[in-house]
Amino acid sequence: MTTVGFFDSGIGGLSVLLPLIKLAPTESFIYVADHAHCPYGPLPPETILSRSLTLTETLLTYGATLIVVACNTASAAALATLRERYPDTPFVGMEPAVKPAAECTRTGHVGVLATAATAQSERLAALIDRYGRDISVYVHVPEGLVQLVEVGAGESDQTAALLAPTLHHWLQTGVDTIVLGCTHYPFARRTIEHLTAPTVHIVDPAPAVAHRAATLIGGSGGCDRGQTRPPAPAPRVTFMTTGNPTTFQQTLSHLAPTLLNPRTSYLNA
Repeated sequence: MTTVGFFDSGIGGLSVLLPLIKLAPTESFIYVADHAHCPYGPLPPETILSRSLTLTETLLTYGATLIVVACNTASAAALATLRERYPDTPFVGMEPAVKPAAECTRTGHVGVLATAATAQSERLAALIDRYGRDISVYVHVPEGLVQLVEVGAGESDQTAALLAPTLHHWLQTGVDTIVLGCTHYPFARRTIEHLTAPTVHIVDPAPAVAHRAATLIGGSGGCDRGQTRPPAPAPRVTFMTTGNPTTFQQTLSHLAPTLLNPRTSYLNA
């Protein structure tokens, strides 16, 4: 059995954890939410790198053998260093899905919703330069969206009011594809779709990242067709937070109630 470690600034990494559990239901998972430093977006890269190293050490201490950096901001700031520092540990990271968006767009206009750090990262610039040369790519930082998701308000009038001006402008510009460039943003997807449907396609990289992690740990990813399997047990997940555990559990109960089962445990990070 593999122990898969996750870390994010908060609960955004659940958008990767949930599909991975479906692909590899018999594995164990450890998830660290760095709520004491959330959100990562406005922080300087050196601080994000330092936090990423600290959280990786925590996950390794608790037995993680594969680590998912379930955060676009941390992936941009720290993934290369983590792979160099821990060569024996496989890491799976996030990146804005510019390539699939460029392949998907019909109008040649793509919008990317990102955190400030991701928007300013060399990684995003390189992706746009490589895959966006023949299209127009618009990058927007929806300040405050991460915080809304963290309190369970990703699908709310507040979120709609925050996103509406940019999304309406993008629609007028011809944007037909929007990239969710932060793992928190899938928890506002229905609001985004309500403001843009039916003309816009949403690209969420989280399921593809989960599939990549499942491949590394030997998860079937839906293979073995035709074989009857017994029902998978409730997932074994250990959650840790550097913030308030009670608040974290309340958010989990709203966003991922299936993870609240007798096999779920909580530790102080």
